[in-house]
Parts: sequence; structure tokens; C-alpha cells
Amino acid sequence: MNRIVSIQEHTHPNPEQVERVVVAQSEQTALVVWHLLPGQEIAAHRHPHGQDTWVVISGEAEYLLGGGETRMIKAGDLAIAAPGQTHGARNRGAVPFVFASVVAPSDAGFEVTEP
Repeated sequence: MNRIVSIQEHTHPNPEQVERVVVAQSEQTALVVWHLLPGQEIAAHRHPHGQDTWVVISGEAEYLLGGGETRMIKAGDLAIAAPGQTHGARNRGAVPFVFASVVAPSDAGFEVTEP
């Protein structure tokens, strides 16, 4: 595995769907780079058996907290969803929203939830 990775090499805008690129994966963690064009979203979901930490690289988005609650996140922010916590994102801005997600453990599970 390459220990130094260019994020730009892993961000490829796709007007048809949110772009998700797995950069590295082991039993302990999965590192995924996401690219959301304006108007795209990641549906509300949760990982019942693990934490999902987002490192926002560029842009901003509406972060879904569950129960209808949201908060804006932007470049330089960290968003942490503990096991079982609802999260997702909507890019309501005019520029792409790019972030890296670290899920630990990588078999944390995935369940769609209400926003």
C-alpha cells in the first residue's frame, strides 16, 4: 500500500451519482474519498458496529444528524458519527464537496435511516 496518497487523484466528479473511491482498506479501517457535486447527497444512514469520521477537504455541505437536525460542515471540519449515529450529507452549495471518510472497523455495517 502506498503510504502517501494524492487526494486529487481520487476525486473524480460524476454528474450521474456521488463518487466514492476506496483508497485503502484493512480489517481495522476503511478510508474512502467522496466527491459530491452541487445538488448531490449521501442518504441518511448509520454504521451499527463502528465509527465513521469525516475530514472535510473542500466545499461545504449540510450534515445530517438524524431526527431532522442538520449542521453545516466545511473545509477543515471533522464530523464524527459514533456507532449507530445517523449521518449523511447534502451539497446545497455551488462548488463540489470533497471529504475523506475513515470507518473503523471496516465491517461496521450499513443501514439506511430517516434523516
